[in-house]
Amino acid sequence: MPSPYSVAVVVGSLRNNGFSLRTAQTLAKLAPDTLKLDIVTLEGLSFYNQDLEANAPSDWVAFRDKIKVADAVLFVTPEYNRSIPGVLKNAIDVGSRPYGKSAFDKKPAGVVSISIGAVGGFGANHHLRQCLTFLNMPTLQQPEAYVGMIGDAFDDKGDMVKDATKGFLKTYIDAFATFVAQQHK
Repeated sequence: MPSPYSVAVVVGSLRNNGFSLRTAQTLAKLAPDTLKLDIVTLEGLSFYNQDLEANAPSDWVAFRDKIKVADAVLFVTPEYNRSIPGVLKNAIDVGSRPYGKSAFDKKPAGVVSISIGAVGGFGANHHLRQCLTFLNMPTLQQPEAYVGMIGDAFDDKGDMVKDATKGFLKTYIDAFATFVAQQHK
């Protein structure tokens, strides 16, 4: 069997044990053997400022390197005010600079948005997809992953307890694995 494709799973929230992180951990457990998921949190990633680019901060370099070595990127994000959280937008800015040297360029991507409400982060999902178009990232179109009602999906240990949600995430990560393999042919 060939080596598994490495996937940087960018978690769009800073919360310790937040729903986005737990969802990313669940996806890592459900992933087929053809994928190796590396969860990338945004804790400690400083704000992008082009004035610092000539001597980029070490946290920017480390984040960019994690994205560069990955074969694909999977974003797991909550929705804040019908959009993506500021920390995720900042990470996109850090990873996409300096201009012409984006760490994201041509990497297959997936988007999983979550929400405690019924809509499942629809606004965040589509705002993020707009960014991915500009970043030149081919993005899995189907199945779409809007995971709503996430508030009671995990037990006290962080394990997913909603079988329907777990089943959907398994379907999604399997489709993402197929998509990544197709993009690397």
